[in-house]
Amino acid sequence: MKNSRSSDRGVTRRQFIQTSTVVAGTLLLPRWTQASTRADATVTAAPVKRTAADQVTLGKTGIKLSRLGFGTGSDNGSVQTANGKPAFVDVIHYAYDQGITYIDTAESYHTFGWIADATKGLPREKLYIQSKVDGKPADVLAVVDRHRKTFNTDYVDSLLIHCMTRGQWTDEFKRIMDGFSEAQSRKWIRAKGVSCHSLPALRAAVASDWTEVHLVRVNPQGVYTDTEDSYWGEEAHDVTPVMAEIKNMHAKGHGVIGMKIYGAGSFTDAADRDKSVKFAMSHPEIDAIVIGLKNRQEVDEAISRVNRMLQEV
Repeated sequence: MKNSRSSDRGVTRRQFIQTSTVVAGTLLLPRWTQASTRADATVTAAPVKRTAADQVTLGKTGIKLSRLGFGTGSDNGSVQTANGKPAFVDVIHYAYDQGITYIDTAESYHTFGWIADATKGLPREKLYIQSKVDGKPADVLAVVDRHRKTFNTDYVDSLLIHCMTRGQWTDEFKRIMDGFSEAQSRKWIRAKGVSCHSLPALRAAVASDWTEVHLVRVNPQGVYTDTEDSYWGEEAHDVTPVMAEIKNMHAKGHGVIGMKIYGAGSFTDAADRDKSVKFAMSHPEIDAIVIGLKNRQEVDEAISRVNRMLQEV
């Protein structure tokens, strides 16, 4: 009964002696040692340096991809294929060695048939391959299966309905959307989504629960970005409405990938490219970006630019 009462009071004689010894020992330490101990307790880890090669998560899909993607569709891929297949294979492998695991293509790009050779020998589970389907194919599953066979893979990481411009596209393309959903249930694709080329189409994509991944035209200069009309020219527009929709995408957990970062190749000045990349890197709602690349030098320049801009935001 006595021991029980001692425990109820919260501190036993042995605990009191141990605590007193620790306190006394601390008081006997030199002041500089005590200060060092307090400082050590408050030290926080240095911020992690972000890079172009970081593996980022695409919205709530859980899929990982490099922050910078290798675009293979400059002028529908004619820029990349002009160098020949061996050069294309070499630069894809070179980019991978630098940590760029995201490869962006489309059924309509000239590079489409070269992806399998370009990725041969690379670990498939570490790659993120995104492709796109044009129009309204009669047999959607056959088209998805053709992607798998063309890429020599069991699955495509994300497959997009390509280049939507109409606000009612989610009604007009419902059969295609259902086909994508079926392909996803078969594990032929990991995530489904859309690339848009107008604000009405963009808003419809954001409103739809079907959409998991958005490929969005974005740069602060507003060149080749979405407007109320389907627009393809180099005239500058206010990018604020696009950014509002990007924030809505992010809020819904959709994955967001920025494209037209170099204004579809029209930003030839380094300052313009810096400005655009810095803008994209300063918005956490944008998970990753894709830039059209054709050789090792452009890969190095893009990685260096993204890395520098990440340190400035």
